[in-house]
Amino acid sequence: MRKYLKDLTELSGISSREEKVREYIKSQVEGKVNNITIDNLGNLICFVKGKDSSKKMMVDAHMDEVGFMVTKINDDGTLGISPVGGVDPRVIKSQRLKIEGVLNAVVNSTPIHLDKDIKRVVKYEEIKVYAGFSSKEEASKKVNLGDMVTFDTTYVEEGNYALSKAFDDRVGCSIMLDIIDYIYENKLQPAFDTYFNFATQEEVGLRGTGVAAARIKPDFALVLEGTTAGDNPENPPEKWATHIGNGPVITFMHSGLVIKKEMFETIVNAAKALNIKFQYKMRTAGGTNAAKLAKTMYGIPAGVISVPCRYIHSPLAILNIDDYNNTYSLVKELVTNNERWVNYERAH
Repeated sequence: MRKYLKDLTELSGISSREEKVREYIKSQVEGKVNNITIDNLGNLICFVKGKDSSKKMMVDAHMDEVGFMVTKINDDGTLGISPVGGVDPRVIKSQRLKIEGVLNAVVNSTPIHLDKDIKRVVKYEEIKVYAGFSSKEEASKKVNLGDMVTFDTTYVEEGNYALSKAFDDRVGCSIMLDIIDYIYENKLQPAFDTYFNFATQEEVGLRGTGVAAARIKPDFALVLEGTTAGDNPENPPEKWATHIGNGPVITFMHSGLVIKKEMFETIVNAAKALNIKFQYKMRTAGGTNAAKLAKTMYGIPAGVISVPCRYIHSPLAILNIDDYNNTYSLVKELVTNNERWVNYERAH
């Protein structure tokens, strides 16, 4: 497991610019699945024929990460940027960035010796990105408006923890690749005809998944995420959404969606049957592609299973490796074992 996590997180791919991530995933699944489709919005859909073809399952994780686009080239050669997805400007001062995945840059930051007002939150229009240029003319030869900008972070594992950018949601993509490998290497079939959808543009309004679902027409879905922990050292426990180290996160509701009772119970019962330590997401802010699926076509019921990650949407997030492994085990069980869906099927 985690064979792909380092490679996936170190790739650059903001919303609408997921091509490097998509090409990497496609190269890893070719020959392992029955069919690969790339739709008009760039979703990568991998079909694996199941034991029961009377139902279609969709397993979904988004490829895009939060980041920025170049929106201005200043006279002094510095660059202005705007966020793509939710990025707090407080986390980017003095950070290293990559422009188009190749050009090194750094964000400006006023030394405390010159600015004593440390409580003031900088605005994006004040942020300048320095990439080694001394004039607008020089910068314009290498940089264009609309260029992709991402955090420049190297994946690290230390003890039972992993650190990187883009765990939201390359961790879900990684787990899906692990499961595809498991099915292929063990010559198995999933429980139902299964469509692994590597989705686009989740961070800017859940754009890709609905388009993919309209093509797939699934009966139900599992959405995999890297979700916020909130167990920061400075936060009291009542503000925690999840806790790293406490296992996979099972969502009962979030912004825009209450999970269907039978779906929620199916996931919980599978975790209990496997004796997997798990937790519920205790704060309901934020949303996932499951909310989009509920409003797509005839309404597609979806469950949400996540790996808790501390400091998401920042240059460096942290996850617990046991949480990753247990999330993989839970999702693998739901994808491959028909018995886990008996009660869900009876309710329909």
